[in-house]
Amino acid sequence: MAKLEIAVQDVAGTRAALAGGADRIELCSALAVGGLTPSAGTAEASVEAAARRDGFVHALVRSRPGGYVYDADEVDTMCRDIRVLKAAGVHGVVVGALTAGGEIDLATLARWVEAAGGLPVTFHRALDASRDPMGQLMRLAGTGVGRVLSSGGRARAIEGLDMLGAMRRGGPEGIEVMAGGGVRAEDIRALVGTGVDAVHLSARESYLDPHPAGPGGGAQELDATSVDLVTRAQAECAAQAH
Repeated sequence: MAKLEIAVQDVAGTRAALAGGADRIELCSALAVGGLTPSAGTAEASVEAAARRDGFVHALVRSRPGGYVYDADEVDTMCRDIRVLKAAGVHGVVVGALTAGGEIDLATLARWVEAAGGLPVTFHRALDASRDPMGQLMRLAGTGVGRVLSSGGRARAIEGLDMLGAMRRGGPEGIEVMAGGGVRAEDIRALVGTGVDAVHLSARESYLDPHPAGPGGGAQELDATSVDLVTRAQAECAAQAH
């Protein structure tokens, strides 16, 4: 059966993913901008919440929004973040970097894999922003990356079914393919039908904070991981397996 990964941005999200039966999480902050590196405190608390689930907490390492071409200071910062997150007890890290020419930045990736010190490493949807997602996937062989997150090069994974299937069938041996990108529960059976190893979604619901942020304090609309949506997504994964 395909695994279910939920992108969460706080400890409450970690608990919701556990309660809904997810197989693992991608722990982030700021999902509204695609996800950024979580704080050390959030990582520690999430690892404690998932203490009985080995391999459950994988942390995104992304220092800013925008594209995936990073300067030397940003690369160094993310190396430091990886080491901090490892010390906090996370079970894996999620990274991605490209060159200005749209290829995977193998030199930067090697530094991050080294910083991870043996933790499982996932290459995120920077792959979809590359000039040739399938060709660039092949370049990950032997890099220490064990999993890729991809929408099949499209805005939403449900639109990239053919490419996801090709990645799963023709990608490097030992690298799992996880479908993600605008995934809804109703998309999961079709995605799993391509043969992917896992499905990734955020399973969030929006709500208004009843407590005012004050003048200039920011938006009142927040979002939270929904146990019900996680449960439904897990059921869809299980249904496709039978």
